[in-house]
Amino acid sequence: MHAASGRRLGLSDPRQEGPADLRLLAPAAAAWAGAGLALGAPGHWAAMGVVLCLGTAMVLLAVGLRRSRTPGGGDAGGEAGVRGGGGAGGEAGAEGASGAASVSGAAPASSASGAVHASDAVRGRGRGRLPATAVAAVLLCAAAGAASAGLHGADVRRGPLPGLARQFARVQAEITLTSDARRIFPRVRGDHSTPASLLLDAEVTRLTRADGTAVRLRTPVLVIVPPGGAAAAWQRLLPSTGLRVAGRLAPPSHKGERVAAVLRPDGKAPPRVTGPPSLLQRTAGRLRAGLREATDGLGPDARALLPGLVVGDTSRITPELHDVFRATDLTHLMAVSGSNLAIMLVLLIGPPGRALRAERGGLAPRLGISLRMTALLGGGLTLAFVLVCRPEPSVLRAAACGLITLLAIGTGRRRTLIPALCAAVLLLVLYDPWLARSYGFVLSVLATGALLTLAPRWSEALRLRRVPPRLAEALAAAAAAQAVCSPVVVLLASRVSLVAIPCNLLAEFAVAPATVLGFAALALAPVAMEAAGLLAGVAGWPAGWIASVARTGAAFPGAETDWPDGLSGAALLAAVILVLVPAARWAGRRPWVCTAAALLLVLAVLRPVPLTRVLTGWPPPGWAFAMCDVGQGDTLVLAAGRGSGVVVDAGPDPRLADRCLRELGVRRVPLLLLTHFHADHVRGLPGVLRGRAVGAIQTTGLDEPPEQAAFVRRTAAGAGVPVLRAAPGERRRIGALDWQVLWPPDAAPAAGPVPYDVPQDPNDASVTLLVRTGGLTLLLPGDLEPPAQQALLLSHPELPRVDVLKVAHHGSAHQDSALLRAVRPRFALVSVGRDNPYGHPAPRTVDALAEEGAVVLRTDRDGAIAVTGAGSALRAVGRS
Repeated sequence: MHAASGRRLGLSDPRQEGPADLRLLAPAAAAWAGAGLALGAPGHWAAMGVVLCLGTAMVLLAVGLRRSRTPGGGDAGGEAGVRGGGGAGGEAGAEGASGAASVSGAAPASSASGAVHASDAVRGRGRGRLPATAVAAVLLCAAAGAASAGLHGADVRRGPLPGLARQFARVQAEITLTSDARRIFPRVRGDHSTPASLLLDAEVTRLTRADGTAVRLRTPVLVIVPPGGAAAAWQRLLPSTGLRVAGRLAPPSHKGERVAAVLRPDGKAPPRVTGPPSLLQRTAGRLRAGLREATDGLGPDARALLPGLVVGDTSRITPELHDVFRATDLTHLMAVSGSNLAIMLVLLIGPPGRALRAERGGLAPRLGISLRMTALLGGGLTLAFVLVCRPEPSVLRAAACGLITLLAIGTGRRRTLIPALCAAVLLLVLYDPWLARSYGFVLSVLATGALLTLAPRWSEALRLRRVPPRLAEALAAAAAAQAVCSPVVVLLASRVSLVAIPCNLLAEFAVAPATVLGFAALALAPVAMEAAGLLAGVAGWPAGWIASVARTGAAFPGAETDWPDGLSGAALLAAVILVLVPAARWAGRRPWVCTAAALLLVLAVLRPVPLTRVLTGWPPPGWAFAMCDVGQGDTLVLAAGRGSGVVVDAGPDPRLADRCLRELGVRRVPLLLLTHFHADHVRGLPGVLRGRAVGAIQTTGLDEPPEQAAFVRRTAAGAGVPVLRAAPGERRRIGALDWQVLWPPDAAPAAGPVPYDVPQDPNDASVTLLVRTGGLTLLLPGDLEPPAQQALLLSHPELPRVDVLKVAHHGSAHQDSALLRAVRPRFALVSVGRDNPYGHPAPRTVDALAEEGAVVLRTDRDGAIAVTGAGSALRAVGRS
């Protein structure tokens, strides 16, 4: 009988495999660590590390050899390992060794004793200590990883390009593209937004300096193409295309990157093509373009998501769709990953669980395909997958694992997945050491390792507690991947998703049909577009379901929570997970504890306003005005009835604007007023629109900057919300809420000349409101600068004293003292980002407000701020 399974030996059961085969884990980890450290180190330090590892390994090998020649002094796992080679353990060791032999090139495990000797030698059996040869092997792998990284790094740094980049030189170059164009989403920096540029990887093959001298080389660069007329032409280019470009070089933003320089092409003219792409790339490009065409008739979400899910084409992914997938930790489904290849290989060779069994699964045996032909077909499928989907880190990891497993199938040996993963990591890191610092590669390897090690144990534990087997497997897989990947995700974004596991569970069953049907549409598109369109239409249903899951999950107020960033935050989350895992095992035996924990999680995700108000005191009862904490930007809310609010500005971040409105319980927005078109006031617009009924958007009359004005109109049109102009003197009323537009003035006033200029600067064109609500008076001047503030006071000398002043331009030093004296606010509120680089709010502005008797509150210190009451009962409270 087998001790682990309790079944008769020889039965086809994967649980008779015994302990996991981890012999390649230490060498793979050592090579990974060596490559990662060497990439960021100076060349001489990397060389010293390699020499040190090699020298130590040679000494250990010599010691092991001497011991093996000493009578009775064999290394750990020598004679003892052979003597222990009988029985079930010997058979398991032989089978495990044979699987590894096909990868490492060792002799086949034809005898159980030889296999057990190798297994025990690495695991340290026999004398209970780690053998010198095993430590030497680990050091040799570390040296190989460091040497590979050092050589690759030296290759990047050689030649004239790095020096020219440090001088920001202008050059003419011939380049060969090595990737498709990928778009970066705009980011708000201060009052402007970075452009949605295109990024392409390329190799410079010929460089012409300013003095006319030319040199041939092969140096990797990153090409950044700004938005404009030429961007569409760059977007259509395929890898291996040759180009001649002129532009300016710049050094990369971080040391240890795989590129020697950043190249920004000049002008807006289309790129000059000097060489067509290769036949393989043209074929792959036609397939990808065919899938895009086949999905043209789908809904917006499915149309954007399906090409990304199937072949990694993310050109249609919008920033708003990306945000909801990020909030639910479903970003691995927005672009192609190793799971896509796994799905295709499952059709051929069966599910992963069958890889541990002697018999075969999948379509291959049903179609009468031999072992070797199955391996060849799987290898061809894998290579075609990498070509069409591009060599992303997760794709390379999955391809390497698949090829190693297929090699084991072709040789008729037992298939083990953990050694295949370790071997894939080892080979890939040695081939491309830059993967050692790729977050995508780290997440892919960790998730796969969790699925192979933790998920089966957790699934078995759930089945023992009467959870249905399929549900137990899905729940264990989602929980295991989330547990090991969350600390790494925190390094990328300082937040933790509370809906990740349920959203992954709900989305997972739709991934396989969307992938299979999508690949079928991809294959049919070049020859039968109508049939491809039909298949894409069917694939659009599961793809649309995945997008719906992401949108629904992200819509919950507590979908994600902030978390400390950096290594300390990752370590803290890892510690929390290490505590929660055994706690979950303890709670699993107590149903009432599970029920209570589930209820608390639901309440944390739903965050019902009455309960949140009781626990946190936010929002305070009867609030009339709220200033949201959205960082360096503005989002203001005027209460307009139960669940309704007039919003002034949207801030820089959709997520923060949405969260603030949800916490305030605002579900309807009769009017969204955007004071001006700077990015820190309008880029959060999708967050205000998300899940709310918005009546209209009102804006200033100056469309500057034009790209942000276009963004507002494009976003509003997509949501079906009308855009109106704010008219000077305009008055509106909603219940007890009443406001008047004081500024900006008409461009051509009917009353004739006025003693001030019509504003031409976006800040000075800010829509300024005088608000009255329930005995409360507020002045909201947007980002007015002193000239416009003086003109405002000149055009409205009757301005009354106000209870609340929203300090203009985030409390900058540019304030008109006469306006401050005229309005003499009781409370002065400043919307400002923590540790902002502008010094906002300026100390002299804070002092000037205090001299006028105002109590100054600021969002960087007080958090979101709410105003309640009126007269003697007037209060302004911060959330923090």
